[in-house]
Amino acid sequence: MKYCESPYFYEQRRTREVTIGDPAHGGVIVGGGRPIVMQSMLTCDTMDTAACVQQTLDLVAAGCQLVRITAPTVKDAANLQNIVAELRARDAHVPIVADIHFKPDAALEAAKWVEKVRINPGNYADSKKFAIKEYTDAQYEAELGRIAERFTPLVELCKKLGRALRIGTNHGSLSDRIMNRFGDTPLGMVESALEFARIARQRNYHNFLFSMKSSNPKVMIECYRLLVARLNALGPDWNYPIHLGVTEAGEGEDARIKSAIGIGSLLCDGLGDTIRVSLTEDSPREIEVCRDLLAQIPLLANSKFKIQNSSFTFDPFSFERRLTPEIELNENAKCGGEQTVRVVVTRATWDKVAPKIRPKDDVKPEAVYEELNVLELDPACELRCEDINCDTQLVTVKDGGRLPAITAFRLLAAQLKRLGRNNPILLKDCVHFESMPLEPKIALLRAAVVIGALLADGIGDAILIRGETGGGQSLRLAYNILQAAGCRSFKTDYVACPSCGRTLFNLQTVTARIKARTEHLKGVKIAIMGCIVNGPGEMADADFGYVGGAPGKINLYVGKTPIKFNIPEADAVERLVDLIREHGKWVEPHEERANAMAR
Repeated sequence: MKYCESPYFYEQRRTREVTIGDPAHGGVIVGGGRPIVMQSMLTCDTMDTAACVQQTLDLVAAGCQLVRITAPTVKDAANLQNIVAELRARDAHVPIVADIHFKPDAALEAAKWVEKVRINPGNYADSKKFAIKEYTDAQYEAELGRIAERFTPLVELCKKLGRALRIGTNHGSLSDRIMNRFGDTPLGMVESALEFARIARQRNYHNFLFSMKSSNPKVMIECYRLLVARLNALGPDWNYPIHLGVTEAGEGEDARIKSAIGIGSLLCDGLGDTIRVSLTEDSPREIEVCRDLLAQIPLLANSKFKIQNSSFTFDPFSFERRLTPEIELNENAKCGGEQTVRVVVTRATWDKVAPKIRPKDDVKPEAVYEELNVLELDPACELRCEDINCDTQLVTVKDGGRLPAITAFRLLAAQLKRLGRNNPILLKDCVHFESMPLEPKIALLRAAVVIGALLADGIGDAILIRGETGGGQSLRLAYNILQAAGCRSFKTDYVACPSCGRTLFNLQTVTARIKARTEHLKGVKIAIMGCIVNGPGEMADADFGYVGGAPGKINLYVGKTPIKFNIPEADAVERLVDLIREHGKWVEPHEERANAMAR
């Protein structure tokens, strides 16, 4: 199976058009080779018509082309009529998308008023109780019949009214039935979506698209690749558009890095027709990041130079780090083999940061580029065995070649494999410097796309960031990319949803409060979820979870297991700290600082 024609050459995936609203009156067409559509979501209560209208107008002013509003109940869905009517009265014709979880009746009501409905197969017709049950083939088919019975009325209504659908699976909300048959896997996510797509196709309804979202960029990339490969295998008329997004990415630099890794790497491979960058921030900021990210893709993807080789040197559907021998970078650090991915800096960066670094600080340079025994190669030329002395030679891509970095490093790995070499590879975020220096926010996105895409392929034993010219900033960016890509853990990791009308507390305020109490807990992963839609599932690989259970009440989790219920919000952060302490993961902040100084 293949998810793209070549990992070395950019071709936008050919998809059918999905019409959302009337294109002659503000609607959009997604797919069909059209420009990628930017979208976002409201954070206010859906019953607050004035707030929803104002937030929508703010998003439109920022350049948003699709606006999603949650509809948790039939009452909320009915109020979409008032929101849409007020928007149209104000000459705002942006298409509105209703976000539906759990309530088929709410979806049917919403479809009367909005241009598109998003449903989640994991909870649209299935309950989720984390129950373990074996299904015979007959029982499984019976369940599919029940799902068709629940989903068909929405398909028929959307077909009648000319509405679009998004079939959007989330890593955190697969049904118990799917979990028991396929596990919590990319395959399970794909199968869940395809079940619903088949129901739509049986009714000759095709105005839909897919999404495969996860808070883990590496999982998200695998899911989308597998989905597209499966669609390709099913036939040319399964060419439905794709919505890209990393869910629960959080806020600030970490959220932008996670989104750039997941969304950017897939865009560079020609996948994706509409995108959302999910931030635990004010929604218009998502559009700014969308725009900045989309602007980088033509610079990072290879659309100019055809590469004859189209074979993959990595398994695109299951992560496995490329095998290399372990080598010494210097007297203090090794790379390759089972070693962690190392952080290399330039001499200029070393001179800036070295005086401030303590010997055992977590964030520190591990080698200086100019001092390394590294062989620079141009993979655009056919390499020969005599070009590389041995497998223990560190190699990298030579600056100034004609290929952009992602293509160049993938091709370098392919050439090494052809020669029977498995040398460790030093990744660079850029190999061209015509537009330097970069604005910090752009340097961050480019580095995250390039380095993150290659690490997700399993390529890379050390990394070098040069697009960000600030010494301390480039060093921190390198470590943040490694953490977001799941390669290293040097600080607390947070999974935080971006807020919507379902959210039961102020996510930005609470996230800041939790970070203030826990950001010293290196290696601990904490999920902050506004409601239960994706909460328990997305927390499956988190150590602890803070989830809105009811207005003013918080539930606390260990992994995906609820431990404490209905805690008053005023007490919940400290109760979370108590839970972390009970499980032996807590250290006092002053102890952490003292330990760092002692090291």
